[in-house]
Amino acid sequence: MDEIQLPGPSQQNGSMTKKREDYLEWPEYFMAVAFLSAQRSKDPSSQVGACIVNQENKIVGIGYNGMPNGCNDDLLPWSRSADNRLDTKYPYVCHAELNAIMNKNSADVKGCIMYVALFPCNECAKLIIQAGIKEVVYLSDKYHDTLEMTASRTLLNMAGIQCRQFTPKRTKIVIDFNSINHPGILNSATK
Repeated sequence: MDEIQLPGPSQQNGSMTKKREDYLEWPEYFMAVAFLSAQRSKDPSSQVGACIVNQENKIVGIGYNGMPNGCNDDLLPWSRSADNRLDTKYPYVCHAELNAIMNKNSADVKGCIMYVALFPCNECAKLIIQAGIKEVVYLSDKYHDTLEMTASRTLLNMAGIQCRQFTPKRTKIVIDFNSINHPGILNSATK
């Protein structure tokens, strides 16, 4: 039987061309998708995104914080504080986690991982548990000491959902729409 020769690294001008080594690893990619989806949020003070990934590293849901479908977001408040709580965004806005679960493109999200910019609040923790998500990867826990986050950690812990804080390898990812027109220029990632 003849041996099959696999092609090696390509030769270009007599030197070896190797694959890129500064590509995004899966966790960076999924957190970046969460942050990119957050850019769809119209909230002037907080843009949060979420990305749900199955065991095969396929994205099965994304979402960002915003007002419910069919509700005119020009007629609802975006304020963080007011004398009357009904004049704030909080009774109305849907969080990124809820939207990612509702926007799923598969039968369910059981056993999936959710990447999210902020540690989930207690209301989102309930949704995450009910949806069967097995792990939450978050970037920021800036509201750690609030009652909602304490309740959230209690619920997630009781349900056996692993939560871990994401530590990025790079602080910034730049999307340059012009890079496709300039082959060989690697300017899509900045460390």
